[in-house]
Amino acid sequence: MRRTLTIACTLIGVALCLFNVTGYDPHNLFLMMFSVPMWFVEVFTDLHRVNIWFMYALTVLSWALIGYLGDLGIARIRTWKHL
Repeated sequence: MRRTLTIACTLIGVALCLFNVTGYDPHNLFLMMFSVPMWFVEVFTDLHRVNIWFMYALTVLSWALIGYLGDLGIARIRTWKHL
């Protein structure tokens, strides 16, 4: 199984976090839109009460998991025997 989608999605997560760390996203708009863990943080608690570095790590891990699941699905489709 190739890991192309896993690497691409992980790089998307890293780029999203770097975009926020460098200050180009001062109001956390892009981080809130594209980070799956941040969606759950906003539902259950206040964003300012959570360690942002922990959220960055969870963002990268969640994007890596999304990519891995995509690669797994692609591998299953490629090995699927048609009728």
